Amino acid sequence: MAKVQIDQERCKGCALCVMACPEDVLKVGESLNLSGYYYAVVIDPDGCIGCAQCAEMCPDLAITVWR
Repeated sequence: MAKVQIDQERCKGCALCVMACPEDVLKVGESLNLSGYYYAVVIDPDGCIGCAQCAEMCPDLAITVWR
């Protein structure tokens, strides 16, 4: 089973990862990080297939996918 890890402080909430995920595992959350951005969160950890499209799309290198 794959796992998505998001560095909340690096994330700027651009939602590119949310749009890239074929399994709808991510969403932009309702909490702010220390920089004032709404950051991406994992909403379905068991749904991740490990494709890493979210990590490839992230311009801030805030996502790591573990397989």
